[in-house]
Amino acid sequence: MVEAERLNRAYQLACRELLARRTPAGHWEGCLASSALATATAVSALSLVQKERGGEPPTAGLSRPAYERCKPDELISRGLAWLARAQNADGGWGDTDKSLSNIATTMLVRAAFELAGAAQDHARLLIRAEEYIASQGGVAGLRRRYGRDKTFAAPILTNCALAGLASWREVSALPFELACLPQSWYRFLRLPVVSYAIPALVAIGQARYFHRRPLNPLVRLWRSAAVRRSRRVLEQMQPASGGFLEATPLTSFVVMSLASVGHLGHPVTQRGREFLVRSARPDGSWPIDTNLATWVTTLSINALADDSASLAQCAPSLDWLLDCQCQQTHPYTGAAPGGWGWSDLSGSVPDADDTPGALLALAKLDELDRSRSDGRPQGPGQANRPQGAGLPEDVRRDGIVQAARRGMVWLLDLQNSDGGWPTFCRGWGKLPFDRSGADLTAHVVRALAVWRNKPSLWAGEQQKHARRIDRAIERGFAFLSRRQQPDGSWLPLWFGNQYHPQEENPIYGTARVLLAYHELGRSGSPAAQRGRAWLVSQQRRDGSWGLALSAAHTSVCGEASSVEETALAVEALVREAASPQERQAIERGVAWLVEAVESGRWQESSPIGFYFAKLWYYETLYPLIFTVAALGRAVARPADSQPQAHHLNELCA
Repeated sequence: MVEAERLNRAYQLACRELLARRTPAGHWEGCLASSALATATAVSALSLVQKERGGEPPTAGLSRPAYERCKPDELISRGLAWLARAQNADGGWGDTDKSLSNIATTMLVRAAFELAGAAQDHARLLIRAEEYIASQGGVAGLRRRYGRDKTFAAPILTNCALAGLASWREVSALPFELACLPQSWYRFLRLPVVSYAIPALVAIGQARYFHRRPLNPLVRLWRSAAVRRSRRVLEQMQPASGGFLEATPLTSFVVMSLASVGHLGHPVTQRGREFLVRSARPDGSWPIDTNLATWVTTLSINALADDSASLAQCAPSLDWLLDCQCQQTHPYTGAAPGGWGWSDLSGSVPDADDTPGALLALAKLDELDRSRSDGRPQGPGQANRPQGAGLPEDVRRDGIVQAARRGMVWLLDLQNSDGGWPTFCRGWGKLPFDRSGADLTAHVVRALAVWRNKPSLWAGEQQKHARRIDRAIERGFAFLSRRQQPDGSWLPLWFGNQYHPQEENPIYGTARVLLAYHELGRSGSPAAQRGRAWLVSQQRRDGSWGLALSAAHTSVCGEASSVEETALAVEALVREAASPQERQAIERGVAWLVEAVESGRWQESSPIGFYFAKLWYYETLYPLIFTVAALGRAVARPADSQPQAHHLNELCA
């Protein structure tokens, strides 16, 4: 970023690279990191299937397409070989190849080797693993990690119990019989697992029941009567792909639990097994989820919105995005039609992050099409860019309007009583991942504001809906005000930083919330000013953002600077630099990103994703998407806010 021309070159390079990552169909699919946790659970599930089938290959009995997608007799051995290579120097395993070791993943890997009958062949490796587990406190340490939330502690201990590495006494007796009650009752039952983990509640609850039956005869009778009915609930919730939430760990826990109690022939077990076989990667690993296609597509469209030529190339994804909208009540969560999930696959579930992302993307595509048709001038910073041909004239505006109306109503109906938005289900607040989230709330508020004043959306009822939207937005900002931390930051719900003491990611949360304050004209509020000041204070000496590492952490995971966090911070600050300190922070951050693009470092992913309960991933598209968004905003700044070229030259030298 020595000068405007250098910034433009970096930005155009980033745009071209992001556009090149599209599928032939025109949308983005991305690639999630291979996961030691997912690989371990898949190996355990397939090993148990093999064991229960009397030694037959784990693919025996599968449909021909599923069988041909893999080398069937090598699935388990390849998974074990991949895990052996992925062990960290301290003897433990992290969730990805860039993750610090943690007790949960290490216990699951240890169980996988045991269930596969390969413990003796890897004795030295497992001795180190056991030493690491002991250093973290064993079962007690695992429970400390998850606290009251049994969403992940119970499955991990079940996996260990099936491997003979833990007593069934250690496994919580999950109340699987409660799944027989209507879905609308779930939020009142104070279940010990989060809303999206009902399949684990049923399958693991039943495994615990059969392996260690209750002493109380009345409890045994009550639970015995609920076994078949709750299993039918599980069958109804399973998507066509066979993968619950398209997630390898959750599906693996269901398969291993049902297989362990003799239900190999049950449709849920068979479909889940086929999903695991199809999901295996050639190198022997599994990702935690199939893909985040809808999420990364909407993020990409919104990131490219500052360049009409690049945005015009996203037109082919419009129909695909409209088709991703949920059109009927979802069997998994009981969600009403109108929302979007993270993928176009059947295991995806509508939520309050993907839905506003889709609405914002639809608004960008609709706005560009209308501006092309009306011949309106383009926005700041675009005058000297190559012009695209615009969106096709046959873009389905009616389809966009109908989809947006359904999505808006879906979000309005999801708002919690505290004014914030949860991920999946309204009213679930007992466990952390069901609570309202600051990042989700800010995202929803932005989408509501964009579509609020479109007359075509409400067909003569604009005033009534505008009042409801205004109330929802005000309640959302009140929630954000209450959720601001004493230091001025906000904490997100679904993203983290493994170096943070609580594994939170305040940089992500603060950056996302500040976008809402800016886009709704509230940048001058005390909350926004405190948030911006905090974000500036977190910048590293080299101009990047990312938490500091100890020497030990650096040896495992490399540099502390994060492309994703740097780009997020720059995008948030560049919207409205109000002080010299902010302007300087922006200049240094943009300079760091430009140099990263020029050197190729900008495509290095960090384990920023926070999935389920303390389960990490990284997505190869995140650094590309966030960099495009940040540099696009930097290019689009009004001329009077552009930094001086000579100063940038010093910063980039």
